[in-house]
Amino acid sequence: MRRRLTFLVAGVTSAVVVAFLIPLGLLLRTLAEDRAIAVATTQAQTLLAVAGGETSLQPLPPTVKNLIGDRPEGRTALYLPSTPVDDPLVARARARHESFIRRGTPTVVYATAFDKPDGALVVRTEIDGATLHQGVMRVTLTVAGLGLLLLVAAVLAADRMARRITAPLHQLAVSADAMREGPLDTQVPEEGPPEVVAVAVALNRLAARVRQLLSSERDAVADLSHRLRTPVTALKLDTEFVEERDVAERLRGHVNQLERTVDAIVHDARRPSRSGQMTATSCDVGRVVAERVAFWSALAEDQGRPLRLALPERPLRARLDGADLSDVVDVLIDNIFAHTDDGVPVEIWVVPRADGAVVLTVEDAGPGLPSVDIINRGKSNKGSTGLGLDIVRRAALASGGSLELGRSRLGGALVRLVLGRADE
Repeated sequence: MRRRLTFLVAGVTSAVVVAFLIPLGLLLRTLAEDRAIAVATTQAQTLLAVAGGETSLQPLPPTVKNLIGDRPEGRTALYLPSTPVDDPLVARARARHESFIRRGTPTVVYATAFDKPDGALVVRTEIDGATLHQGVMRVTLTVAGLGLLLLVAAVLAADRMARRITAPLHQLAVSADAMREGPLDTQVPEEGPPEVVAVAVALNRLAARVRQLLSSERDAVADLSHRLRTPVTALKLDTEFVEERDVAERLRGHVNQLERTVDAIVHDARRPSRSGQMTATSCDVGRVVAERVAFWSALAEDQGRPLRLALPERPLRARLDGADLSDVVDVLIDNIFAHTDDGVPVEIWVVPRADGAVVLTVEDAGPGLPSVDIINRGKSNKGSTGLGLDIVRRAALASGGSLELGRSRLGGALVRLVLGRADE
C-alpha cells in the first residue's frame, strides 16, 4: 500500500509537471522570439532615423556605419533609393512603403522610411536561430529542474504520509495475528489516522469481549463438570444393586459411555483456551507416545489385548505441545478400548516423513469406523459422538498437519495423524 500510494502521487505530480512544462516551454520560446524581433525592429527604426537625418549618404556617414556594424547575431543592411536590389521583399517594401516581418529560419525584419525625396530607405535585419531563441534553453532547464525538485519533494512527502498510514495498519495486522495465536491480552496500539485508530479500538474491544466469553465458558465448563459427575457417580453406584447380570452390565456400559462423553465434552470445551498455544512449542513424539502406551499397557494386559508399539531410533520432534499430544494418544487408545471387544489387538506406529513431518498411525482389528464423517459434530454413530476424533483432528491441523481415517490392514479402524515439523 505504501508503494502504491507513493507511485500514485509520483504519477500525478509527473503529469502535472509535464502539463505545466510543455505550455511554459512554448510560451518561453514565443516570448524569446518576440523579444528578438522587437530588438531587431527597434534597431532598424533607429537606423532609419539616423540615415534619414543625413543630407548625403554617399559615402555612408560614420554614424550609419556604426549602426550597421558587423553583428555576429544577425546581419543588417541599408538599401538606399538608388541601390539595385535582388530581394523581392526589399523591392516590395520600397514600392509599397511598408514594414513587415518574415518569420522562418532565419527571421527577417523589413523596415522602410520616406524621408528622402528621391525614394524610400529600406533596412533589412536578419535574425538567426541562436539569436531568436537566446536564453530559452537555459530558462527551460531551470524550470525543468524546479519541476524535478517538486517531483522529488512530492514523492518524499507521499512516502512519509504513506508510512504514517501503513505503519499503524501493519502493527494492527501483527497484533491481530498475535491474537490469533492465542494471547488475547495483546493490545493494539491506538495510533495513526483516525480511521486506523477506530479499527484498533474496535479490535481491542473485540479481544476484551472474547476474553470475557472465554472466561465465562471456562466457568460454565467447570460448573458443568461438577454438576454432571455427581449423578453419573450415583448411577454407577446404582448399577451395583441391579440383580440381573445382563442388565447390570448393559447399564454399566451405558454409564461408562456417558462418563466418557461428559469427559470429552469438558475436554473439548476447554480446548479453545489452549488451541492457540499448540504451535508455540514442540515435543518428541516417540517419547510421549511411549509414555502413554506404557500407561495403557496395564489395562490392555487385563483385557488380553495385544498392544504393539513401533518407534523410531532417533527423536522425532513435532510442532505440538507434549500435553496436547498426550491427550491425542489417550483419546485414540481410549476409543479403541471403549468400542472394541477385549482381546482385539492394537498397533501404534511412529515414523518420519520425507518433508520432516511425523506420522502417528493407530490401527486395530475391531469392526472399524462406522463412517469417516464421525468427526463431524452432531453425528452420532453407534454410540460415538465423534468429539474425541474432533479433538485429534484440530490438534493435527494446529500443528500444520492433517488427520486421515480409513480401514487398517488388521481389518479394523485406521487413524493416521500427520504432525507438522517442529521449527528449528
